[in-house]
Amino acid sequence: MYLRAGLWTLTALVLFALIFAFLPSGGQAGAGTGARLSGVALSLYPARDEGAVWRFRAANVSSDPVAGETRLSGLSDGQRLLREKNKAGIYTGRETLDATLTAPDLTIDSQDNMTTQKARITLVAQCADIDLTGNAAQPVKIEQGYGFTTPVATIDSPSLTGRLEKLRMSFSFQIEDVDNEHSNTSFAIDPTETCRDGKRVPL
Repeated sequence: MYLRAGLWTLTALVLFALIFAFLPSGGQAGAGTGARLSGVALSLYPARDEGAVWRFRAANVSSDPVAGETRLSGLSDGQRLLREKNKAGIYTGRETLDATLTAPDLTIDSQDNMTTQKARITLVAQCADIDLTGNAAQPVKIEQGYGFTTPVATIDSPSLTGRLEKLRMSFSFQIEDVDNEHSNTSFAIDPTETCRDGKRVPL
């Protein structure tokens, strides 16, 4: 099933499902309060991140209209793409891959922010692989229109490597906040490789 929509389209599907859930059930003990979809290709257009689109494939999608959350599991092909505009400010239909996202699952809230307990983000322009680790109390959070926060991050890139705690970073690879006391990083003063067209190449 292909679904070109954001969280609101999923919510609409849930409401549609709820209509049937509350119809007379012919003796059934109860009805569910959410909807489940399988084999979904999802495109998410965050209102707070104009010009960006997230695309995923998910084995299962479940939506909770009461909590305003949608959960994706069996996730694959996670991508953040930037949509091109022409000089008149009109989208051309062309997209550039900005980042990839690998995670076992994601929960999307009503603001289109995404949380999970473990993920890897690869920032294509910097060839930066960033492993993010959280927990139930402090999950990894991807904030639309900004970047991501995580209790622990391990970064491997041509310019920066190391382990960082309490990291807040933008999609442009700018560190906005970090616990320097408990972090250990190394900047490449004399790098041996660089990032070119999303690939590491020797200098």
